[in-house]
Amino acid sequence: MKLLETLQEEKSSNLKGGIYHKTQIRLTYNTNRIEGSKLSEEQTRYIYETNTLFTEKGTTATNIDDIIETVNHFQCFDYMLKIVNEPLSEKHIKKFHKILKLNTSDSKKEWFRVGTYKSKPNVVGGIETSKPNEVEKHIFELLETYNNKNTIEINDIIDFHYEFETIHPFQDGNGRVGRLIMFKECLKNNIVPFIIEDEFKFFYYRGLTEYPKIKDYLVDTCLSAQDNYTELMKYFEIEK
Repeated sequence: MKLLETLQEEKSSNLKGGIYHKTQIRLTYNTNRIEGSKLSEEQTRYIYETNTLFTEKGTTATNIDDIIETVNHFQCFDYMLKIVNEPLSEKHIKKFHKILKLNTSDSKKEWFRVGTYKSKPNVVGGIETSKPNEVEKHIFELLETYNNKNTIEINDIIDFHYEFETIHPFQDGNGRVGRLIMFKECLKNNIVPFIIEDEFKFFYYRGLTEYPKIKDYLVDTCLSAQDNYTELMKYFEIEK
């Protein structure tokens, strides 16, 4: 079976120990860790497998939002598999954010607007992003340009990711939504997906910062991550 079919089949059958299981844990751990989660990969695995949390010896108290966003990200991945073959849309982008931030402390702030574009200006890596009143227009233009391409290659997906993060449409959660979109679009276009690992976040952030001048930094980081996922697929004897 090919990768997408395998992921969907293993999810549907609730198979334990397969590539769907492994991807859920690895993707959720790394994407949350990049954004500051203190949960370990083992704790993430334990939450996924048992719906409980253990405290590792010598660690500080666990942030409740880290736990909630971990569980929510599992649901985001499942939603992504459900709509993976649909053209990427504003509805999907907002739904990813709504699922990710549901029941977090941020969701209780009236101005935060879960599942809706930001109401306050924000910056990423010291760079100014789209202003709140510009976000809808910029996302529309980005989606229109992307969806009108005749074919999608991995560089198109990386280009989209850079532009999406530059717009930074939500108050928080943009990186995680953006990386889910990349995974979705790789699967949709028969491209080996990839997981940016926390240990390489410096290279990932440098790649985003330097992208307008030197695209190779971000591209090389993504291609290296793609090589790692290819090895995972080989272990499970799965085609692209």
